[in-house]
Amino acid sequence: MNNDYRRIAKDGLWDNNIVFTQSLALCPLLAVSSTASNGLGMGLASTFVMITSGMIVAMLRELITPQIRIPIFILIIATLVTLVDLWMNAWLHDLHKILGLFIPLIVTNCAILGRAESFASRNRVLPAMFDGLMMGLGFTMVLVILGIVREGLGSGTLFANASLLLGSWAAFLELEIISDYKGFLLIILPPGGFLVLGFLMAAKRLIDDAQEKRQALKNTDVSTDNASLVNS
Repeated sequence: MNNDYRRIAKDGLWDNNIVFTQSLALCPLLAVSSTASNGLGMGLASTFVMITSGMIVAMLRELITPQIRIPIFILIIATLVTLVDLWMNAWLHDLHKILGLFIPLIVTNCAILGRAESFASRNRVLPAMFDGLMMGLGFTMVLVILGIVREGLGSGTLFANASLLLGSWAAFLELEIISDYKGFLLIILPPGGFLVLGFLMAAKRLIDDAQEKRQALKNTDVSTDNASLVNS
């Protein structure tokens, strides 16, 4: 059981990451990640929808017939996104104004529907919720990293106005890393988002390749040791 949860966590955070591996949800990713605060807000909202939709789908999986499963999944996700939209409008109004249309568009995030179809509808409640949590955190991680790089290079700040967007608890996140910095406009614009995302995906590929080579070398050493023991 622990190995199953470990595998789910690794898939969501790294091996089957929504952005790095599946290349999904790129529209909201590039649109809202101009600052780390915006990325964190969108990521947490998407994570909540993933967790709750996974829970509901897993609970109802025996009642939902295959013929109508996709409309039912979309209805569940749309209901949850509407609740998130209303809650953010009431309690995080500044962030809601910035994210704007991209909050309702969480409904069209293929990753959420895909996890409901491929995992939640075939597993029990706790694994489905954990899968939603890990996939959501993996998505949030990419949003925040992309936002940190774009905001740092583009404006010389980190988590600017976080206390206004996310609440007073986030004031400690606000940093000015380069004072009197005039900014690098290209990084904040959508083309800059594509560039930064490309470099991040390339970095992940290099890390994966290095891990594969290290594992292959380790396996070779083990095989050599075993052969030596047999010959002796």
